Amino acid sequence: MTPIRHNSSGSDAVLDAVRDCVLAVGVRRTTLTDVARRAGVSRMTLYRRWPDVRTLVGDLMTREWVAVATRAIPEHRPGAHARGLLVDGLVAGVDSFRAHPLFRKIVDVDPELLLPYVLDRRGASQTALLELLADGLKEGHADGSVRAGHPERQARSLLLIVQSFTLSLRTMTDEDDPELDSAAFLTELRSILERTLTP
Repeated sequence: MTPIRHNSSGSDAVLDAVRDCVLAVGVRRTTLTDVARRAGVSRMTLYRRWPDVRTLVGDLMTREWVAVATRAIPEHRPGAHARGLLVDGLVAGVDSFRAHPLFRKIVDVDPELLLPYVLDRRGASQTALLELLADGLKEGHADGSVRAGHPERQARSLLLIVQSFTLSLRTMTDEDDPELDSAAFLTELRSILERTLTP
């Protein structure tokens, strides 16, 4: 994924337009012409800023995924330690990602779009998520609620865990069995994270 380079309201309108196109027809069938029409801009304006649909979708995914992660971070509560907030945020984040309409559409229609970020390289949204995780871990180190360790390595390990739950959970669930439904696995994720982070 490419970093978001254009944070103006015009860029937001374009990203909103590409989101609408992807939700309607998927990434492969989305064209820059369709996006330009929905955004009310010329194709040349788009081509100057985004060379192709994949680059545009990369910026959209970065915007959407970082927003999901940021919303999942709980507000500090009196007496709450950083580990609890981090675990709450990660579990809520997995649940929110899995429910996000854009994520669901990509997984259902264009899953190959996610493969490079699972198998080959880190994307801009993953880098942003790692920064959020490292900050939370450092707070946990400072208040003693997270076991000592290299915060960047710990952040990468946590991201590997939650990515797996986000991307693959539906392959393991049986929604007809309360012991194997999504909620049961999110409880299991909480336990894994607590045990991983507790000093």
